[in-house]
Amino acid sequence: MAFLTYEHRGVRRVGEVQGSALVPLDGLTEIGAQTTPEALDGAHRDTRARVDIDAVRLLPVVPSPSKVFCVGLNYREHVTETKRELPTYPVLFPKFADSLIGAFDDIVLPPESTQVDYEGELAVIIGRPGRRIAEDDAAAHVLGYSTANDITMRDFQYKTHQWMQGKAWQASTPLGPSLVTPDEVDLSTAGIRTVLNGQKVQESDLSMLIFSIPRLIAEISTFTSLAPGDIILTGTPGGVGYRRDPQLFLQDGDQISVEIDGIGSVRNLVRREVVSA
Repeated sequence: MAFLTYEHRGVRRVGEVQGSALVPLDGLTEIGAQTTPEALDGAHRDTRARVDIDAVRLLPVVPSPSKVFCVGLNYREHVTETKRELPTYPVLFPKFADSLIGAFDDIVLPPESTQVDYEGELAVIIGRPGRRIAEDDAAAHVLGYSTANDITMRDFQYKTHQWMQGKAWQASTPLGPSLVTPDEVDLSTAGIRTVLNGQKVQESDLSMLIFSIPRLIAEISTFTSLAPGDIILTGTPGGVGYRRDPQLFLQDGDQISVEIDGIGSVRNLVRREVVSA
């Protein structure tokens, strides 16, 4: 099954995707802290309020996560292009809830950065709380998967050896459009690709992750509790713009998409921010 968080006529709801329509789930206003697998399965489907997907405003599939964990250097080809050694422990950094935008919202280029880059990624959404979760138990804590573009301001990222200021930019990271439950996805064969203005700039498959999803859940939950609605962005394949020769950064008017087989696509217009004097 697949689920969206959306707004329709000023009301926020969670809907189950049924073809080109959404069927609202009673009692759920967004996927987040109260959204366990049991909550999704047990919610009454309000078929009388069915609405076309094209008639609603899609929000980030999890609009208000308590924590967003991002993983760097999690594909071998990306580690190679950065000329770093393979990590033995996941490279982790945060984003915030207000970093997220909807799957089809515009990506806005801030005036402060001239090196805005793309990073196609699989997002893991947590559905059950836990601390010190064993790898063998990690799958039971996953609510589902989604698609993200970890937009990065490289000139800010590399101001220091900490990356947060380049990664946690407000209203920059498309997430969605839907949460797809684990039974619907074969991560061992699913491909991931990023397409910029019709040109494929990243391509890999999810089996190439250096640190698996169970390993990431185990490592993160060692130092902090995971809660329903928490998000893990699992890293990007090789081909990022910063590491190309010549470098390739997002420009006003670009069209960028990230696609993951069986999960979905985020598709965004890039536009320059207009700042009032």
